[in-house]
Amino acid sequence: MAIRERHLFGPGPSNPYPEATDALARPLLGHLDPAFLALMDETCEMLRTAWGTSNARTLPLSATGSAGMEAAFVNTVHPGDVAVIAVNGLFGQRMCDVAARCGAEVVAVEHEWGRPVDVQRVVEAHPNPAIIAAVHAETSTGVRSDIADLGAAKGDALLITDAVTSIGGIELRADDWGVDIGYAGTQKCLGVAPGLAPFTINDRAFERRVEKPRSWYLDLGMLGAYAGEAGVGGAPGKGQRTYHHTAPTAMVVSLHAGLARILEEGLENVWARHEAAGAQLAAGLQELGLEPFAAEGYRLPELTTVKVPDGVDSGKVRGYLLERHGLEIGSGVGQYAATVWRIGLMGHNARPDAVLLVLAALKDALDNA
Repeated sequence: MAIRERHLFGPGPSNPYPEATDALARPLLGHLDPAFLALMDETCEMLRTAWGTSNARTLPLSATGSAGMEAAFVNTVHPGDVAVIAVNGLFGQRMCDVAARCGAEVVAVEHEWGRPVDVQRVVEAHPNPAIIAAVHAETSTGVRSDIADLGAAKGDALLITDAVTSIGGIELRADDWGVDIGYAGTQKCLGVAPGLAPFTINDRAFERRVEKPRSWYLDLGMLGAYAGEAGVGGAPGKGQRTYHHTAPTAMVVSLHAGLARILEEGLENVWARHEAAGAQLAAGLQELGLEPFAAEGYRLPELTTVKVPDGVDSGKVRGYLLERHGLEIGSGVGQYAATVWRIGLMGHNARPDAVLLVLAALKDALDNA
């Protein structure tokens, strides 16, 4: 079956940076090859920059962002721990599900979808939680929440942050903001294919970890002896590594190339590029008469949500875009599945020409679908 090129302007995956795509064609390395271990170390160091952290245990988990979420909770939730979780969209809900499966007593702080997390309500939800968790950039609604304020008010709790849609696209400073555990994905603003979960955990959280978590594969004590901390302060291939699993070497090479591309441009320049593309898209959507869904002042530049106009068939428009223009935008989620569109300009797609393309195609679809 022939696969046509797609313009991926949904909530993810996004079209990868060309450098990340080209890297997939390089000769395959073994996961214990000294050349690969050196490249893994460089990748972990670049991830520290992307996260805004100095954490030794910063590494790409060999799984998607959802496994990053599971790793965060399975390694930190002891049976009966209270986990206060801010819920302002689908991925806050998913945090609750994962935490409960790990044995947490979950205190869900519900918010209206489309609104940011209310930090005061979250920190007042329980007097002494072991964990506080929130989504930085809620993919289901296009809303940014203030993780810095949450980190400043967390007390003794560990702060778990979902940065799947924010890393590489908007400001993210894990250490300065008090993030103890963070997880992300490669397929959005990092501009790499899906398949890896950039992850970071600080010493404070690692010291409190579950010594033998329920997941062998996601056991950070074992993973850190192969990647992340294993590459800090020592030369690769000198015996300090402990084999854990067969890493997806081609994906790590691709992530290395994508991160190098981002850091060459400059992380703050990349954030500014996403901000400019998002502003250009928002202005163009307004000219088309479309109303924003996310609360003003908290809208993500990399993922814009708009309300489907009355009388317009959401699925029909999305189908027309895909069939006629090879262009994907996302539907809403849950009760908003037919009434909201999610339009992503992430990574390589955060460009003025991409904005013009999606606006022209959407106007055509609204006129003719």
